[in-house]
Amino acid sequence: MRSFVNKRAASLKPSGIRKFFDIVQNMEGAISLGVGEPDFVTPWYIRDAAVRSIKRGLTQYTGNRGLPELRENICRYMKERFNVVCDPAHTLVTVGASEAIDLTLRAICDIGDEILVPEPCYVSYAPTVILAGGTPVTVKCTADNDFILIPEKLEEAITEKTKALILAYPNNPTGAIMTKEQLEAIIPVIEKHDLLVISDEIYAELTYVGKHTSIASLGNMCGRTVIISGFSKAFAMTGWRIGFVCAPAKIDEAMFKIHQYGIMCAPRVSQHAAVAALSEGFADGFSVVEEMREEYARRGRFMVNAFNSLGLKCFQPRGAFYVFPSIEITGLDGEEFANRLLHEQKVAVVPGTAFGEAGKNHVRCSYATSQENLSEAIARITAFVKSLK
Repeated sequence: MRSFVNKRAASLKPSGIRKFFDIVQNMEGAISLGVGEPDFVTPWYIRDAAVRSIKRGLTQYTGNRGLPELRENICRYMKERFNVVCDPAHTLVTVGASEAIDLTLRAICDIGDEILVPEPCYVSYAPTVILAGGTPVTVKCTADNDFILIPEKLEEAITEKTKALILAYPNNPTGAIMTKEQLEAIIPVIEKHDLLVISDEIYAELTYVGKHTSIASLGNMCGRTVIISGFSKAFAMTGWRIGFVCAPAKIDEAMFKIHQYGIMCAPRVSQHAAVAALSEGFADGFSVVEEMREEYARRGRFMVNAFNSLGLKCFQPRGAFYVFPSIEITGLDGEEFANRLLHEQKVAVVPGTAFGEAGKNHVRCSYATSQENLSEAIARITAFVKSLK
């Protein structure tokens, strides 16, 4: 019998993150620094709003775009927190930021279109480009430049087939951010080549140095930027699967049609929870978000100091909740380091190559877990590194 599997799907490699997560689930006494999921419980007022919506019998479909109140609150949130003007009529509530990424790429990609993907980066970007029929083109970002995208590297990667740039800061896996000045430096290149920017800002609230700057807030970039975000990281709502995308009108129309046919609408209970997250946030200055950010920043400093004391050079994260230490001095690459650490010391980290070849001599560690777990993990990592000498 012939193969019925789509060639693009068949060519994809399994997620480098999930492999280690699956192993650690069945390993007694293991500590996982692998999956980027807040260890905080969703705040009570958000959970309570969801329960109340169920008790009121609000369990039907919503409109395809999502609840009007939620979309209006999202646009107010984007304006008040990040100085970005969005239109509720062109704001789409999605099943997490992941659906928003998929929708955007399927809406813009024609066969052969090149999409620039700065690396190291989140594992799903390049595969999603491929599944949409596009061609991912990597742009290497290095620790020498604080893992930011610099204009020269961007210019070098552009061809006549380039259609869009994926920009993801604060960055997973490095914890890098791009400042207003650094973003302004790449805008002339973007405008010169008439590129669309897909700005994944899911970690925007988890910025430790100053305040997050969205490229959509600068110059005329709002008209050529698709903003993707959600509630998973800042509000500890990963399992609720609720995100959003704000896009220029023509692109929004295409995404909306795909969303209508593929998803219909995001879960209603999660939408009511998201309304509460924003409404309460406006009322108290997003104090819950501030508390989580301060705790993450403290843990990040602990992890960086620990790795640097071991001689594993580690970039100080300025956002998100990951460290990305270099393990080059051990003589192991990221894959071997992660495998041996897991089986010899029962600590799960993710090989840097899961985030692109630029991460070859690195591993990613999430510090979105308790201080107790982090301290024990560092003790085990210390024993492992010393055993290599």
